[in-house]
Amino acid sequence: MPALREVFRRSSLSNEHDRVNLLAHPEALELSDLAVTQGRTRAAVAGDHIIGFASWALCGDTFELEDLFVDPDSMRQGVARALVQDVVARARDDGIRQVEVTANPHALGFYTKVGFVVGHEVETTFGPGFRMRLTVPS
Repeated sequence: MPALREVFRRSSLSNEHDRVNLLAHPEALELSDLAVTQGRTRAAVAGDHIIGFASWALCGDTFELEDLFVDPDSMRQGVARALVQDVVARARDDGIRQVEVTANPHALGFYTKVGFVVGHEVETTFGPGFRMRLTVPS
């Protein structure tokens, strides 16, 4: 958990658009261990270091991508894409046909590139976000 929490914090604070709000609300920088203890988290590792992770939840007949964080030193190297592909593969193995996420506006480009489609706008704690959906291929 300490390594996951460090990736979570570093990744979260690396986005200048979110940094001020997050520092003003330090509770938002606390990562629960629930998804880990329930076996709903996958980590990306380079050598002996965790460089990213994804967590999901089963919501009815859909996987909700709850967390997707990559250490800033490992961003733009395909880590997040690989983590999304892993979640999609797990969904397919479990017979789940949809993966959904609430994306910050700055993450829309990434999620679109990995196959998510923009749905409707939603309000989040720190401003607008977008519900996005990816249909799991057979």
